Amino acid sequence: MVLGKGWGFLRNTLMIKTILGNNIEELKKLELDYSKVIFVTDPPFNIGYHYNSYKDNMKEADYFKYLAELFKGSKHVIIHYSEDLYKYALEINQAPEKTVSWVYNSNTAKQHREIAFFNVKPDFRKVGQDYKNPKDKRIQKRIAEGKKARLYDWWELNQVKNVSAEKTEHPCQMPYEVMRRIIGILPEDYTIVDPFMGSGTTAIACIEFGRDFIGIEIDKKYYDIACKRIAEKILIHYDVNY
Repeated sequence: MVLGKGWGFLRNTLMIKTILGNNIEELKKLELDYSKVIFVTDPPFNIGYHYNSYKDNMKEADYFKYLAELFKGSKHVIIHYSEDLYKYALEINQAPEKTVSWVYNSNTAKQHREIAFFNVKPDFRKVGQDYKNPKDKRIQKRIAEGKKARLYDWWELNQVKNVSAEKTEHPCQMPYEVMRRIIGILPEDYTIVDPFMGSGTTAIACIEFGRDFIGIEIDKKYYDIACKRIAEKILIHYDVNY
């Protein structure tokens, strides 16, 4: 496999496309039908974080205008701090259809993020999880029948830490389980677009569910990390060779 400006995989009906470049500019080139895509992303939080090349320090007003221009009233799912999601909602004059609290233990002041679903309604019945009260006799019966609980709107999932098995060199890598749940509860027959592809976790979840994916990443180092992870996932999931 050769990594470069763009890379893609097409097998049966699955399309995986990655693009190295500026997301605003690349989205214009793609000329997407926004009625047929869902944006799913964990954008830079504009807190001065030290990325490899991206400068995470826009003026606050410019930052929220940038996000609004990027999504343009589309169906989109954003992972962010709750305060900033409120500000973004005010910028676009629209409340999300649904929110989920992603909670994690860490040695930082922030102990949770919100996952906001704009213009799209997730179906929490599509992805199962273990029951919270397994000692209840009614629940024990369901477990014996092989049933799972539907997802709730409170997800206790660890961040990707330096000692995590899935950790890459990306400094803000999303946990796979978070993205797996998000992609799993979204309506089907839409292409998933991640304009801040990062380490490629959204793409990996899309491969798991057989969802078409387009990812854009501005940093060459992170782009290469994402492409490597995507290729490895395809190799395992589809048993193909490069």
